[in-house]
Amino acid sequence: MKIKGFLKDVTGASRVTKARLSAFENASAVPEKNDPIADVVAQWHPKKFDVKIVDIRDASPTAKTVRFVRADGQKLPFFYAGQFVVLDFKIGNSIISRPYSLSSAPFEARMENSFAEITVRRSKGDGFIADYVNTELKVGDTLQAMMGCGQFYYEPLRDAKHVVALAGGVGITPFASMAKEIANGTLDFDLTILYGSVASDDIILKDELDALKSDKVHVVHVLSGDEPDWKGERGFLSAELIKKYSAPDTSYFICGPQAMYLYLREELKKLGAPARRVRFEVFGQAKDITKFSGYPVALTNHVFNLTVRRGIHEDVIPAKATESLVVALERAGIRIETACRSGECGFCRTKVLSGSVYVCPENDGRRAADKDFGYVHACAAYPTSDLTIKIPIE
Repeated sequence: MKIKGFLKDVTGASRVTKARLSAFENASAVPEKNDPIADVVAQWHPKKFDVKIVDIRDASPTAKTVRFVRADGQKLPFFYAGQFVVLDFKIGNSIISRPYSLSSAPFEARMENSFAEITVRRSKGDGFIADYVNTELKVGDTLQAMMGCGQFYYEPLRDAKHVVALAGGVGITPFASMAKEIANGTLDFDLTILYGSVASDDIILKDELDALKSDKVHVVHVLSGDEPDWKGERGFLSAELIKKYSAPDTSYFICGPQAMYLYLREELKKLGAPARRVRFEVFGQAKDITKFSGYPVALTNHVFNLTVRRGIHEDVIPAKATESLVVALERAGIRIETACRSGECGFCRTKVLSGSVYVCPENDGRRAADKDFGYVHACAAYPTSDLTIKIPIE
């Protein structure tokens, strides 16, 4: 800091105030229509924009990598390695949003030929959009996108210099993005990926990951399936295995199926890992809400009447007790904005006017005031009676 002198320094604020008042007095009476700051914000962080699919390729026998570019030819917006994109799919009369972690790196979106990629695995009967991406989506298709979402990225002021990434299945995608960014020299930390898979011939992005191995990117494949010829690590991502690859000060990043989250919470407790060093990617919608504590299982097969108010417009639609309010709305072709679909971001914040809901305890990211005044995040709320909700007009 440059010291100009006692009087100049202590009177700095008053000089700035006088300069601002002078600028106001001498300003034109004609309003300035251009806002350069808003223009920069809109360029780097557009709300929504169209993207075009330019390539689809196999990432494993059960997963596809989808590459997209901006439909208007501009560069894609900035994002951090580990963040996700929200894509809108028009299927029948419904527009359905899904978040997908970006498996490409931020530097690839900043290149002259800007692009981004997601990697999506076929579902096991509980994800029709994942199946749509793998079987119906085509090169040339156009979707709407919103990029740079989520808090699952490396922050040097918060995270340790050594990171152990615990990945399962398609949960490898944010770590693939981080590994590529490290290899490019635009992200600086030591990354060890412990990647759990069932079969060696169905490891997602295996060739890409193995090609990124270096003194700063370490990839350890862990197989849970029964393969006698497998030479690498076996079993699950246990506390014993995690400790083997940890440094004295390590941050742990976790992304994978929901069952893995519940398991790893207990394993990391065994290691005594402090909470500030443990980062979980958002949970996703519950696969089976009836398994959570406090859910009224007697209502499992019930279908309730859901009254939806949008301004003066009102619809009554069916809502299954085992499906979130968001899913009920999407089935009925009623648009509601979503992003994380994990109860965290608040995009689908909804007012419950009457009736009752069960909120998934793993996904309850509401503010205390919202709980007091009857608001829910519709992706994490399940009807337990006939109810009336109010959603924003789009």
